[in-house]
Amino acid sequence: MATITAILATTHHPFFYRASTSPPESRPDFTDEWVRKVEAYRETLTKAKPDVLVMVGSDHFHQLFYDNMPQFLIGKAPFYNANYYNEEREFGLPRMLLKGHEAFSAYLLRAGLDAGFDFAFSNELHVDHSITCPIITTRPQADLPIVPIYTNIFAPPMPQPQRFVQLGRTLRRLIEAWPSEERVAIIGTGHLSLELGGPRQFGPHGPDPEFDRKAVAWIANGDIEGALREVTLDSLWEPGNATHGFLDFMLMMGVAEGAKADYADTLDLFHTMEAYFTWYPNGVDA
Repeated sequence: MATITAILATTHHPFFYRASTSPPESRPDFTDEWVRKVEAYRETLTKAKPDVLVMVGSDHFHQLFYDNMPQFLIGKAPFYNANYYNEEREFGLPRMLLKGHEAFSAYLLRAGLDAGFDFAFSNELHVDHSITCPIITTRPQADLPIVPIYTNIFAPPMPQPQRFVQLGRTLRRLIEAWPSEERVAIIGTGHLSLELGGPRQFGPHGPDPEFDRKAVAWIANGDIEGALREVTLDSLWEPGNATHGFLDFMLMMGVAEGAKADYADTLDLFHTMEAYFTWYPNGVDA
């Protein structure tokens, strides 16, 4: 059966690529520390030696919109075009072509349906920065096949927090039952407190530092029940209008089955808290 070698949960700041590749005279003053933290985090995936990446993210109204918004979707294609024109223009992100793993996608789709998750699927998925940013930070050579999984964190009605946790637990069970010798890393990306287009967007830190403090503790300590006691679809509007991205962190806590993170780090940037967590379900040397 397949082996889950690492579980990563992280933010996906779209400006990291531009900041880290700019000449020294053009870099923001926080860039060097940011790069150091990302490079240290990258090593947590490198140590795991994965063969394939399951990537959990959310489409930012690029391919999916209110005319057709699935709650959970699996990409099932041999290759994925990645990043959109506005992401090139605004963030400086490169166009990418990522290899897929059709057999693994098909397995997760069928097994997910049988386990009570009626995934949508796409044979022509074009992924955006929720998938490419964690690849740029954790596997910049982009040489491993991926299985992208999209969740709806933007368009109400959204699934309840408990459903995200359930999906994480189900994904782990299905991946561990996959009849394959491949080594799998699962990487999920979301947000802590975040404001987009609102009055709290460009503050000196995230819009709700107290929420960020609690969220980091929940994730690092594997405190699923603590998060579920406080987090609701309504409450997530309060820390910032885009804080529903935290639901993907809750999904990844479900994948980790409530374990404490083996690696946890954060960086307080000018309008958001960056966060980096890794679990090794079978030990770092598995």
